[in-house]
Amino acid sequence: MSAISELAISLLPVLIFLLALIFLDSYKLITLRAVLLTVFIGCVVAGVCLFLNTFFLTNFEIDSRLYSRYCSPIVEEVLKALYVFYLIRAKKTGFMVDAAIYGFAIGAGFALVENVYYLRSLSDATILLWIVRGFGTALMHGGTTAIFGILAQSRSERQPSNIMVISAPAFLGAIAIHSLFNHFLLPPIMTTVALLVVLPFLVLVVFEQSERATRKWLGIGFDTDMDLLETINSGRISETRAGLYLESLKSHFPGEVVADMLCLLRLHLELAVRAKGILLMRQSGFRVHTDPEIKDRFVELRYLENSIGKTGRLAMLPFLHTSRRDLWQLYMLGK
Repeated sequence: MSAISELAISLLPVLIFLLALIFLDSYKLITLRAVLLTVFIGCVVAGVCLFLNTFFLTNFEIDSRLYSRYCSPIVEEVLKALYVFYLIRAKKTGFMVDAAIYGFAIGAGFALVENVYYLRSLSDATILLWIVRGFGTALMHGGTTAIFGILAQSRSERQPSNIMVISAPAFLGAIAIHSLFNHFLLPPIMTTVALLVVLPFLVLVVFEQSERATRKWLGIGFDTDMDLLETINSGRISETRAGLYLESLKSHFPGEVVADMLCLLRLHLELAVRAKGILLMRQSGFRVHTDPEIKDRFVELRYLENSIGKTGRLAMLPFLHTSRRDLWQLYMLGK
């Protein structure tokens, strides 16, 4: 069998699974460019891990079997997860599905470099080895990082204040699965079959939960934002709780600052409604074109935030959209 055929067998499963994840995403929020960039980052991570693993095994008296079971999973899973962790921390992922796609893309890039390395090193490998590496090891690399992304994203939505601490169980979970895989408790073929059964089921459950939560968030959030925005535009803001609160701030801030606070609230609502509208259109299969005025709106948003100052922004927290998902939708609209 040619080297190209062996490489294809070892990589096609993980690439097909990645494409399936992208296809199943109703909102299509992750661009092909972002996926390819993530795959490339996975390739770089694999190169770094190969160097580190070789360095540790060469310079320290560590049994290779023990290292593969307990050390390499830590090195590889932590480095693979760092980019996904950065995306979640920077509020560039809105849903568990997004984190799963980014995680699996990292694993796909990692598997690409690792399998090329083994292809050059194992000249006498059988077809069975490449099947196991393709349907087993490659899917494991994508699956563990996807699981990390799912767990970290889910926990960050519930407890956004300390993402470093709440992500620790996700790191440990990915490391534990990788270590268990490297223990070879089952024959390679059985392990591969188990992955092929468990991983798609897990991903389908995540997609269903994510889609349900997103539909609920869109429905409630869109109606609430629209109602408050219409109240502001009609001049009846003084009749609402938000209006009474803004009126009370006049004793603490100059009148022009309070006026800017109202403008900031209206602009936040307009952007939130527009972002949710884009999501609803994408879910329905409509193609959404970039609004040339969006950039100017974000310039105005930054101006108003600077105008009211840090204290003013803190005073507006009860009414501004500051949850992780709401901040993400502003990022999605402005990118």
